[in-house]
Amino acid sequence: MRLTAAVLDAPHARELAHFYLRLLPGWGVRRDEDGPDWVHIRPPGGGTGLSFQTEPGYRPPVWPGEPDRPRMMVHLDIEVDDLERETARAVAAGARLADHQPQEHVRVLLDPAGHPFCLYTASQ
Repeated sequence: MRLTAAVLDAPHARELAHFYLRLLPGWGVRRDEDGPDWVHIRPPGGGTGLSFQTEPGYRPPVWPGEPDRPRMMVHLDIEVDDLERETARAVAAGARLADHQPQEHVRVLLDPAGHPFCLYTASQ
């Protein structure tokens, strides 16, 4: 048994997959023959990847959580060498900074579908 991917719901799987392809250098589409509603991307050299599925009733999570609103169930942590440079690159790719930033050496961003993800440096 092995973990092959984390799956993110989105209003448009292909659009969210393309955002993560811009965000994660060297990653490529492993399989998208399942149609526009399912896309798999993987890191160079293989390993655990990300998959995206279209969910027509998708509602983005709210972070930090609020009562009676969709809560974040999982988020991605992405290690970077230069936090400021990679934050700017993520924003240019289509992410936006979350209003709440709980740590000085971590940047919480939201992908185009509203999923939170964190950029951080390992040295901190």
